[in-house]
Amino acid sequence: MPTFTPTKATGGTAQPNEVLYVDPAARVSADQLSALMPDAGLNAIFVADLLSAMLTHERCGAHLYRTVAARSHNPMLKARYVQFGEETEHHVAVLEELVTSGGGNPSYVSQQARLVHGMDSKLVESTYIGTGAVDLMAAEMAMLDAVYLAETMCHTNWQLLAKLCESADAGPTRDAMQRAVDEVEDQEDEHLEWARTTKARLITMQAKSNLMTKVGAKAEEVVAHIKGWFSDDEAG
Repeated sequence: MPTFTPTKATGGTAQPNEVLYVDPAARVSADQLSALMPDAGLNAIFVADLLSAMLTHERCGAHLYRTVAARSHNPMLKARYVQFGEETEHHVAVLEELVTSGGGNPSYVSQQARLVHGMDSKLVESTYIGTGAVDLMAAEMAMLDAVYLAETMCHTNWQLLAKLCESADAGPTRDAMQRAVDEVEDQEDEHLEWARTTKARLITMQAKSNLMTKVGAKAEEVVAHIKGWFSDDEAG
């Protein structure tokens, strides 16, 4: 089972600095990180930090999909969020396996990972922040926008990992990286393209709808309208 929130209890580690205290039992040193992936011919500390940040983004993505799937009123959007969420959970497992194969700890939290977590947490928060103050269609668009932004970063991360494979020396580490890319990259392409095209379609559909120009449109009318999005031409 993948770890979605690394903690001390799950073996979480970090490097302390001037402003960050880390319990001695959970500290990892630069020497320990530099000894990882010895066959790759890469800056092991940088790669360990990068993979930690990628893992953090995928973990936050799993949380994002779980929350938007629970709140969307549109069956097609909900089904896609559930599907992509399950695939994102698998991406977490793939990255954890990659880190482990290189001698690392999937629960290592790098400085870059903490920054990514901060940004991604705000992305999830943004889908809640207008609750009660925005109409339901605006809320659906906000959730889709959050998915689009998250998938843009996911797509970029996996493209960069593919480029990193080209720079690594031949050996087990490069092979493990390439296997991870081969397993995940096509799904990330699909996720981003779906989010992009669905956002475009949703904007067009709402621009042609006159529902929200009606004074006092009832919530049940809006929900029924949202449920009808894509029903005529979306097969999955």
